[in-house]
Amino acid sequence: MKETIKLLTITAAAGLIITGVSFADTATAPSAVEQVNYVNSLDMVASPNRYLDKFVTIKGKFDKFSTLGLDYAPAMRSSENYITFLIQRPDITDHNIPLSELKIFIKRTVAEKYIELNAGDEIEFSGKVFSTALGDVWMDAETFKVLSKEPKK
Repeated sequence: MKETIKLLTITAAAGLIITGVSFADTATAPSAVEQVNYVNSLDMVASPNRYLDKFVTIKGKFDKFSTLGLDYAPAMRSSENYITFLIQRPDITDHNIPLSELKIFIKRTVAEKYIELNAGDEIEFSGKVFSTALGDVWMDAETFKVLSKEPKK
């Protein structure tokens, strides 16, 4: 029994050495679902299933906070705890059109810190795509930051 355990330990250690991963890395390395990948928002809405259960990062222009998609049973996020925010379509530059096929949920307590955002402010957010209900992308924003602010119009 002890020899079997030793053999398994040596095999595991050899595998980590061959792949260049240390034991410390294995304890803190994110899983495949947690990997952050920058994605194009239009690619996401064109192929929602490709991003299901993926952790992604998006840069875009903030459009507005909304109640879009809240309390919808197949992809439930309660309006009591969450608010939706929309980004602008990156393929339209002469006026503002929200990318409503991308439903992004953020906790209300976090959103309250960004109440002063204006349409056109550059943002970056990361989160997990948790549903493709109605053929749309539904994601929880777990990180959110403002990259630049537009002058108020």
